[in-house]
Parts: sequence; C-alpha cells; structure tokens
Amino acid sequence: MKLFSLLLLVMLTSGAALAHGHPAPVDDSMPDAQKIRFCERVRDHAVQALYNRDRGRPMKLFDEDGSDGPRITNFIIKRIYEEPQIASPKKADAFGRATCNEMMGTKAPSE
Repeated sequence: MKLFSLLLLVMLTSGAALAHGHPAPVDDSMPDAQKIRFCERVRDHAVQALYNRDRGRPMKLFDEDGSDGPRITNFIIKRIYEEPQIASPKKADAFGRATCNEMMGTKAPSE
C-alpha cells in the first residue's frame, strides 16, 4: 500500500513540475501564430546574450537584411548588453518577450 501511494504521489507531482514554465500551445489558425513563435525564439537569443555578456564575450549580432527578424533580435541583444539592470535569465526572458511583442505588434498568448 505504501508503494502504491508513493507511486501515485510521484505521478501527481511530476506532471505539475514538468508543466511549470512552458508556454501555452499556439493554435496555427491564430493570425499572430508565426509572430508569437518568432518572439519565443527571440527570448532564447535574449537569454543567450545575457550569458555572453556576463562571461565577457563580444556581442553576436545578426546580419541585417531589411527584414524584421534580425532588426528586432539585434535591438534586444544590444539593449541587454547596455542595460546592467537586466541581470538574470528571467529578466532577459521577460525583456525579450515584451520588446519583441511590442515591436511585432502581437498580443501575448494566453497562458
């Protein structure tokens, strides 16, 4: 009986732990689906820029070709290097998400 209750407890808590912090699924029929997915990728670049800055590495910028992707990503990377108050991965993630959504004109997905 103890083994069963322990197994049940582990199953219940592991599902909640694994689900924490993941973005909500984006329906492809949404008009902003591509923009939301793009902003999720930009958040990854923002966190990587923070790690690079903290380790004293130079800024890695994308070649700008006139499209929104490199322009927005480079803007976020430059701001992370300039702003010392962005000092944690959580802050870099939030800054990247908010800035990208603002610049792309998207609504944040419901979480």
